[in-house]
Amino acid sequence: MKISFVSICMFLMLAAAALANVSVSSPSNGATVGSPVPYVATATTTTCSKGVASMGIYVDNQLVYVVNGASLNTNWPVSSGKHNTVVEEWDYCGGATYTTLTITVSSQTGVWVASPANNSKVSSPTNYVATASTTTCSKGVASMGIYVNNVLQYVVNGASLNTNLSLTAGTYNTVVEEWDHCGGAAYTPVAITVQGGQGGNVLSKLQASSGWKSWGELPPYYAICSAPCPGVTWSMTQGIKSPAMSGNATQFNIGGTTPYSDVLWSIPLIGQGSTQGLPDSSHTLLPTLHNFTYDAYFYPTNLGATQVLEFDISMYFNGLGLIWGNQCRVAGGNEWDIWDNVNSRWVPTGVACNPVSNSWNHVTIQAQRESDNSLLFQSITLNGVTSNINQKYAPGTAPSGWWGITVNYQMDGNIKQTANTTYLDNFSFTYQ
Repeated sequence: MKISFVSICMFLMLAAAALANVSVSSPSNGATVGSPVPYVATATTTTCSKGVASMGIYVDNQLVYVVNGASLNTNWPVSSGKHNTVVEEWDYCGGATYTTLTITVSSQTGVWVASPANNSKVSSPTNYVATASTTTCSKGVASMGIYVNNVLQYVVNGASLNTNLSLTAGTYNTVVEEWDHCGGAAYTPVAITVQGGQGGNVLSKLQASSGWKSWGELPPYYAICSAPCPGVTWSMTQGIKSPAMSGNATQFNIGGTTPYSDVLWSIPLIGQGSTQGLPDSSHTLLPTLHNFTYDAYFYPTNLGATQVLEFDISMYFNGLGLIWGNQCRVAGGNEWDIWDNVNSRWVPTGVACNPVSNSWNHVTIQAQRESDNSLLFQSITLNGVTSNINQKYAPGTAPSGWWGITVNYQMDGNIKQTANTTYLDNFSFTYQ
């Protein structure tokens, strides 16, 4: 059978579309929402080795918003009524794919929850996306928050909200509320059932815990160096009231004279030196643990001076060393890298990492120890956008006497070793 050139082109276009994807987590197709409309989406492509170049939003066939990279997270004002919208991605090879969404924008005021849906079944962490508006207060909406079973769990300034809450399995009555600058408030109840959940145990407020340790790391070999460490300086201050989400944030500072020097902060949670009352001296707890979640809010004050911010989970037992290293490479590409334990090297994931300067950013990292002790890097969620990594690596080795789990936070200096400050708050670790 003879196949025309046009047929071949059509086949290649359809095949490319099948190998590319635009995933929109908010708004959902057919949803009724308030304005501004929260758009949260990610894109992938396997047909272009250079990856996704940019993403955009069309409203009624008009391109209204474009952002560089493979993720999109914005609130866009849309007039009341029914609208046909499109979220599209463009890759570096000239290709494009899109997802269409029909939405109805309500003219009423109040709290609009795009995610999760009322009476829905969800997984943990549960993504909450909402906006609020008011006509009774000329000064507008001051802040928004989430209640879980009548307990306030989260607050953010402004008229939009996008965060993940770690919840164990069960049924919850949650409420998303807004408070305006005139003393008024409005809310929307959202009943959810968490399936499976994270379960396990949660160690919370780790940024405020005692027992943190720190070391410098100097190029080119980056062996740890105790203070004083010539070429790099650092400090850590707990109990920070502002900027803070809980009123008890921790400040981290780095400086010095040697370019590309790093500082590692670490806190032992389980096993040797446990700061959480979990010494596991009988060596019976660690071998049973397989699922881990690193959840924290971080506040960079100068992204222009930020080379890398690193968020790690480390596990040591029976001569094995398992390090789920995750670094947000700000300078040099705005990309997430993960750690190859055997070859001691960083591996690019192709997932964009674009934190916001002088603002609280929410990172959630999910990891798993497989039955053969290999490390599974499951997902990274930044500011409500979840990217599935699903990459597996063999474990490394460690001294036979090492036994425990630690979590780390690291700041890497730039080419000028510019003095830099970041903050951590609401830092928790879940293990199961």
